[in-house]
Amino acid sequence: MPKFEYNGKSVDVDEDGFIEDPSVWNEDLANALSKIEGVEAMTEEHWKIVNYLRDYYKQFGIAPMIRKLCKETDTPLKRIYELYPSGPAKGACKVAGLPKPTGCV
Repeated sequence: MPKFEYNGKSVDVDEDGFIEDPSVWNEDLANALSKIEGVEAMTEEHWKIVNYLRDYYKQFGIAPMIRKLCKETDTPLKRIYELYPSGPAKGACKVAGLPKPTGCV
């Protein structure tokens, strides 16, 4: 199983770099993952997306649909791509510690 190394720690990831166990997620891990997704520094705007994704996942067990993400965070899709260049599924969900989405976000 592949590993992602950060700050002297290691977490199991799948072949696409999504962490295997969402319960090991923390802000340090999010900051490290954000770098490989093209995010230089996590801003308040980045964290708003991450926190929404994590809260939604905790409540429903899946990532939200893109339309819901945009509406609930009051963030246009274009802006989400500016914040997370690899997109809401690959970038934002990975940084948020969610499993790889299947057809969502």
